[in-house]
Amino acid sequence: MGVGVLSSSYYPRFSPSLKRVVSGVQPTGSIHLGNYFGAIKNWVALQNTYDTLFFIVDLHAITLPYDVQQLSKATKSTAAIYLACGVDPSKASVFVQSHVRAHVELMWLLSSTTPIGWLNKMIQFKEKSRKAGDEEVGVALLTYPVLMASDILLYQSDLVPVGEDQKQHLELTRDLAERVPEPLIPPAGARIMSLTDGLSKMSKSAPSDQSRINILDSKELIANKIKRCKTDSFPGMEFDNPERPECNNLLSIYQLISGKTKEEVVQECQSMNWGTFKALLADALIDHLHPIQVRYEEIMSDSGYLDEVLADGAKTATEIADATLHNVYQAMGFCRRQ
Repeated sequence: MGVGVLSSSYYPRFSPSLKRVVSGVQPTGSIHLGNYFGAIKNWVALQNTYDTLFFIVDLHAITLPYDVQQLSKATKSTAAIYLACGVDPSKASVFVQSHVRAHVELMWLLSSTTPIGWLNKMIQFKEKSRKAGDEEVGVALLTYPVLMASDILLYQSDLVPVGEDQKQHLELTRDLAERVPEPLIPPAGARIMSLTDGLSKMSKSAPSDQSRINILDSKELIANKIKRCKTDSFPGMEFDNPERPECNNLLSIYQLISGKTKEEVVQECQSMNWGTFKALLADALIDHLHPIQVRYEEIMSDSGYLDEVLADGAKTATEIADATLHNVYQAMGFCRRQ
């Protein structure tokens, strides 16, 4: 049975009694464990208790050089991963950022009131522009925090799931509008570090694919990456030793992927050597990701279903966004269209 048999009535109806959560992931690069545990898996729980809008932030994806031929394909792939991981379009609005034009309109309006000095102070802009070189950096890299503010404000968000590195951008949103959404920081332990450096966050932009486990990696590739990942020469396994960041990271990944408590992981793994533990971790990752990968292939094979989900999600989002945008135009003194 194909997934396209679902009715178009599955898109969510929002309740004024519930708080609203808005979040998204860029379609550039591969969705990896850090994205999964730091964002998408949390969304699956949030959709049951909040009004939720989860979108693919393709407008943010063009702030740095990107592959034009791959953008559309990557956008649909990211949406399919959302659904495969458990985001339910009957509970959450799933859509593509560029399909709701109000994002760009509100960004322009907010830009007129955003001091450029505020944007120059953004840490991520400083870091990315330093890597790219000032002559190669587009204006969009400087102004994308204003687009992020419009993403949040358009939907009258109450809570915004963000990582620690995004809190500064949320502060900008607070400064640009009276409505103040609260950050929703993932629980401790959801921060996944690189397989090649236990002190660096797992990242799409890291040059080496060996540094991350991607959601769609084959079982052979997962096993090979875990076999080759950085370890140390200490005996046994332990959490929270500052001299053993890689050990702490790999144990944390096993804890998250297995659903076990920290105490259960310690009891199971503390006397293991690296060879035994790596085999255990690789098997756990493969078992956890396999059903997600199967569901992903089902969704991608039925493009009509995915297109319908995204169209319905954009329709729901547009209704909310256009009402907000209308109010902003009026508040800023624009001539009302008759």
